[in-house]
Amino acid sequence: MCLGRLLEPEGLLEFDGIDVKRIQVGELRAALGYVPQDSFLFSERYRDNIAFGCDAPLSDARLAELIELSCMREEVSHFPQGVETLVGERGVTLSGGQRQRTCIARALARDPRVLILDDALSAVDTETEAQLLANLRRAGQGRTVVVAAHRLSSVARAERILVLGRDGRVEAQGTHAELLARAGWYRETWQRQQAQQELSVL
Repeated sequence: MCLGRLLEPEGLLEFDGIDVKRIQVGELRAALGYVPQDSFLFSERYRDNIAFGCDAPLSDARLAELIELSCMREEVSHFPQGVETLVGERGVTLSGGQRQRTCIARALARDPRVLILDDALSAVDTETEAQLLANLRRAGQGRTVVVAAHRLSSVARAERILVLGRDGRVEAQGTHAELLARAGWYRETWQRQQAQQELSVL
């Protein structure tokens, strides 16, 4: 990930108008909240998994807010001991979608200036995805949210969408409406995914 300088970017990549190569790595990464597709949880209490990496303890009110934002309230209410429930090693007691949403809550707990979701909604069903994205739009006020996704519904309401080719180069860019208005991979993929979604509810 070039923004966090895990890989050094080729060419110019700016953060708030500053070349990321001129920003100290620790300072740069402290401004980022990153959620990968393969989310990792620890064999600790559920609350501790969300609080991991925070500079200060999370209040019960803030913890409840994060659980709500990540669409985990109903599931957590059914845990044997709620937020005090021990999560198995690597989160084996949770589904893939629950692990991803928990890691989104963890990233938001740090109140990052930039939230990066790297295909982090892939295991979430479409109904939950829609609610989660609506919550993230509210939580994203005042910060940049970068979403990498194969399911186009995850990015349809983004201010700017970049379509990358196999070589990582930008093949097209624009809003959802702009990309649908012209022939290409985005429009074809959107139509195919929408058809698949319609068939799945029959």
